[in-house]
Amino acid sequence: MRDLSVVVFGGTGFIGNHLLALLAEASIPVLVAARHPERVRHLSMLPGVDVVEADIHDDATLRRLLAGQTSAINLVGILHGSRGRPYGPEFRRLHVDLPRRIAEACAVNGVEHYLHMSALGANIDGPSMYARSKADGELAARSRPEVAATIFRPSVVFGPGDHFLTVFARLQRRFPVIPLACAHAVFQPIYVCDVALAFLHALRDPATRQQVYQLGGPNVYTLAELVRLAGRHAGCERPIVELPERLARLQARLFERLPGEPVLTRDNLDSMRVDNVIDPAVQDLTAAALGIKLTPLETVAPHYLAPGEPLDRLRARAGR
Repeated sequence: MRDLSVVVFGGTGFIGNHLLALLAEASIPVLVAARHPERVRHLSMLPGVDVVEADIHDDATLRRLLAGQTSAINLVGILHGSRGRPYGPEFRRLHVDLPRRIAEACAVNGVEHYLHMSALGANIDGPSMYARSKADGELAARSRPEVAATIFRPSVVFGPGDHFLTVFARLQRRFPVIPLACAHAVFQPIYVCDVALAFLHALRDPATRQQVYQLGGPNVYTLAELVRLAGRHAGCERPIVELPERLARLQARLFERLPGEPVLTRDNLDSMRVDNVIDPAVQDLTAAALGIKLTPLETVAPHYLAPGEPLDRLRARAGR
């Protein structure tokens, strides 16, 4: 087998930061496509990691990036986008069109392995635009038969730098009470380093090609339980007021109109209608098939949510 070399799309985000550190530790050369390389200079300091400015929505650029590489990893994804049927243009561009373009560029360059980040709950008939676009993205990633795709479907991902538990902790530092929509929605959070390890194992093992992996942590929680855990570990646990459906949608609509990245949207509420856990009835593989010992949330969250945690210690735990 040829020595591995990888192009990572979406490598400057939360999961990408952890994955790149792991790839660098494994001495695998990595090319990272970034819109603003100057904002992620810390990634260029990792051995074997080269960050280049690139428009990943340009086909010629994709072909140039993938020339001479053995593998491609796509971590690009969004949680929010404008509404549409079956989904809005942002979901289509990033979750569906981009995976198809990457698969086509891989085929042109003879790149045989494409590792694609999807999500638990991906379903063409799912209740949310997010779920439907993720399902169509999987089909797009598999659109070229000469390119073997490995699909990962994680539950929500936690760890230093996440936009999940840290958001709940931040809200509880600011507000005396937390009005919570979908308090009984169920999740199976997985540690970011376990997700990164799954990608590394799949990259190295040809048997993972054409496989689909459901990735969930060792424990299942309701959303309300996760909010309480975040507040407790951050030293600011607040009372939770569970919102009925009508008020929840009103709250989400309000958040959608505020400037910046919304905390919650109506599409997020739609996603939470379906339990975000590994379904044993689905014949996908899991982290166990990759030999990964899953990390409990309780062993990690107290350290990065704790108030006043030194930055150097956080970076060390993040593998940076």
